[in-house]
Amino acid sequence: MKILITGSNGLLGQKLVYKLRNQTGIELIATARGANRLVKQDAYTYESLDITNKQNIETVFAKYLPDAIINTAAMTNVDACETDREGSWLMNATAVDYQVKALEALQNKNRHYKPHFIHLSTDFIFDGTHGPLDEEEKPNPLSYYAEGKLEAEKIVKASKLDWAIARTVLVYGIVDNMSRSNIVLWVKSNLEQGKVINVVDDQFRTPTLAEDLADGCILIAQKRAKGIYNISGKDFYSILELANVVADYYGLDKGLIKPSKSADIKQPAKRPPITGFIIDKAKNDLGYNPHSFTEGIKILEDQIKAMQTNS
Repeated sequence: MKILITGSNGLLGQKLVYKLRNQTGIELIATARGANRLVKQDAYTYESLDITNKQNIETVFAKYLPDAIINTAAMTNVDACETDREGSWLMNATAVDYQVKALEALQNKNRHYKPHFIHLSTDFIFDGTHGPLDEEEKPNPLSYYAEGKLEAEKIVKASKLDWAIARTVLVYGIVDNMSRSNIVLWVKSNLEQGKVINVVDDQFRTPTLAEDLADGCILIAQKRAKGIYNISGKDFYSILELANVVADYYGLDKGLIKPSKSADIKQPAKRPPITGFIIDKAKNDLGYNPHSFTEGIKILEDQIKAMQTNS
């Protein structure tokens, strides 16, 4: 089975590469813009791919004819999407259209070719009036990022491909050559330095370990599952509760965590107050079984220790 991953330099992309690279019966093609930033570069093929370049997509897809495509590439900085609307639409919607059209053209040309397109989406397509949510929930985006991601879902659903959409929530994890932090590391490093942090108590999520999300995507590919799947963590927390769990885990001073309201934080893009996912469908259909948030923190901690040992 040939699996092609877009955005392989990103958090989810890296986890997918590391989980799939030595799997028997899988030929893996990792793609991202520019050079391969992963530490391990063996047991898979790397191809530079700019998903905003139509010609580039057509060439690469025709070269490999992948059985499954896992599209993780996106512009995920929600505030940056609000200010660079053109760039965000190009990455999050137009690029998906390019991929779908390229695969449809290849499918038309070769009737034996049946690609399975797996697209990553987000809880941010909802307005956050209530949660946790199931797959039937009606989207109502609050930000430009969310509008682009919802448009991509519509493009995928309208396609003539076998497709699946994996929606996720607040992904955290450790990657090679890490440039961006995550909620766990942010809380830990600030509290270790004795800094006071303001944390919202009016936003609710089901935080997702990147490894769990990768497992969910792989299960979709292996089972050739179709339709929409919620792939997230199983624990529903306010962001404040989440910060307290991190503090407890490391034995840090929770007195430094100050509750605040979303309205007090000046951000260009609006966030949905309450999301979080019901993951029963993924559990029943796919056998998806994510870690608890505390188990997730331990996995992160083990990875940080291993990196420190190796460096």
